[in-house]
Amino acid sequence: MKEVIIKELEESAAVKKAVAGQMTEKIADAAEKVIASYRAGGKVLLIGNGGSAADAQHIATELIGRLGKERKALPAIALTTDSSILTALANDYGYETVFSRQVEALANDNDILIAISTSGTSPNIIKAIETAHHIGIAVIALTGESGGIVRDKADISIEVPSANTQRIQEAHITIGHIICRIVEDEFFRNIK
Repeated sequence: MKEVIIKELEESAAVKKAVAGQMTEKIADAAEKVIASYRAGGKVLLIGNGGSAADAQHIATELIGRLGKERKALPAIALTTDSSILTALANDYGYETVFSRQVEALANDNDILIAISTSGTSPNIIKAIETAHHIGIAVIALTGESGGIVRDKADISIEVPSANTQRIQEAHITIGHIICRIVEDEFFRNIK
C-alpha cells in the first residue's frame, strides 16, 4: 500500500514539475487574460465534463469566494451546475449543445471562457468554444498533452504534459489555483 501511495505522489509531482518547466508562460498569459476581462467589466464562464466539471465549479468557487484573501467577490459561473438546463438542452438539442447554448445566452463582451477537457476532443466543449468565438470572447483551454481539437481552437491552450487523466486533472486544479492567486494579487494587493 505504501508503495502505491509513494508512486502516485511521485507521478503527480513529476507532472507538476513538467508543467512548471513547460507551461509557465501560458499560465501567465491566461492569468493576464482573466485580469483583462475583469478590468473590462467581464466575468469568467467555466465548462467541463465529469471531473473537469468539478474543476470548473471549484475554480468558480475560488473566484466568487476567496482563494487566500478576504476580498470582494469576482464574477464567475460554472455552466456545469444547473441540472434542469443541462438535461433540457441534452434532451431537446443533444448533449453537444449543453454548454454552447449557455454561452450563447450568458456571454457578454469582455467575458472569458475557461474550457477544461483532459482529452481536448469533447464535442460539447468544442461547440462551446466555437460559440464563444462567434460572440467574440476569448477562450482559455486546459487540456492534456495532445491538446486535441481544443488546442487549436482556444486563444490560449495549456496542455498538461501527461496522458493520464488523473494527473491531468490534478494539474488542472493547480493551474486554476495559480490563476486565481495571480488575479487576487492583482486586484487585492493591499489585503493580506
